[in-house]
Amino acid sequence: MSVHRRVLVLGGARSGKSRIAQEWAEAATAARVFIATAQAFDEEMRERIAHHRSDRSSSWQTKEAPLDLANAIRESSGSGQVVLVDCLTLWLSNVMLDGRNVNVEIDALVDAVKLVEGPVLLVSNEVGHGIVPATALGRSFRDEQGRLNQRIAQACDAVVFVTAGCPILLKPAPPLNLQLG
Repeated sequence: MSVHRRVLVLGGARSGKSRIAQEWAEAATAARVFIATAQAFDEEMRERIAHHRSDRSSSWQTKEAPLDLANAIRESSGSGQVVLVDCLTLWLSNVMLDGRNVNVEIDALVDAVKLVEGPVLLVSNEVGHGIVPATALGRSFRDEQGRLNQRIAQACDAVVFVTAGCPILLKPAPPLNLQLG
């Protein structure tokens, strides 16, 4: 059985992706770092953050990195501990709303993921399965999120898609044997 040091966990809203990533991290080791990217701008988001915090035991060390995610991953990864990043989708929205250069930020994040010393689980939303957003910002975000997910998937050893609480392994995928003609 191969070891997957870098794992991207994708899924839709309320798919169970965060829960599954947390369960895998807790099964891996007792030393755990949770890197949170959410910012509590309103009461609904404060409640979501509180709910996620209550799901984690006190054995987790929590770091907040709404913008400087690459540096937080570099500082947190190490032998004997697992890093869980939740989530790339909120991080990307923070980057875009802060007016940062998305390509530069994604490049830095991909580099950090490639160089991680210990296991890292990265949670992200798959947003391209829904309707086309009505606004230019919404369409731009959807497109950038798709590009981010592709880049992170390339940097990871494994990619898992979660739907209805069920994980489906996407990468590594078995070889495809096409017979044409």
